[in-house]
Amino acid sequence: MTRLHLAGETAADRLLEDDPFALLVGMLLDQQVRMEAAFAGPRRLLDRLPGSPERLDPAAVAAMERDELAALMARPPAVHRYHGSMAGRLHDLAGAVVDGYGGDTTALWSSASDGAELLRRLKALPGFGDQKAKIFVALLGKQRRVRPDGWREAAGEYGEDGVHRSAADVVDEETLGLVRDFKQARKAAAKGSGAS
Repeated sequence: MTRLHLAGETAADRLLEDDPFALLVGMLLDQQVRMEAAFAGPRRLLDRLPGSPERLDPAAVAAMERDELAALMARPPAVHRYHGSMAGRLHDLAGAVVDGYGGDTTALWSSASDGAELLRRLKALPGFGDQKAKIFVALLGKQRRVRPDGWREAAGEYGEDGVHRSAADVVDEETLGLVRDFKQARKAAAKGSGAS
């Protein structure tokens, strides 16, 4: 497997590599903030949890009060700029992993029969819409070697080789810049088409 370079911080990226729930949480947080800040979020949160755990445990997160989780996420530097709403989504996500997969995040993909089922499972998670789910399928396939039959088709354009569209394609500073350029160009094109 490739070394992850999503947060741009060694400790944060190492957590994403070692802790599947942390990677899922990073993807959840990747909304209305810089990608690196989103994927650094799980490490920031872990460092604030009582008892100094070594990983983000979905059961422990689900057992927390929402207000307590929001307060931890709000402490500077904030885990997310919208810490209140994201705390609710994170709490719901943890509960879904506990209730649906016995707290084993990897069961989300290890027991999926094919890419279409993996995509369906991800879209059923709180905070995961169609696009976010497709990006995560691509990230799993390209960087974590999770490749059920049909994963590229399930990931859509994000599953293509040789592109720089999303977190799935970031492996170093250069590719991070290329993904940023792609997103800015897409935003500009969307604004341009909306103005006509």
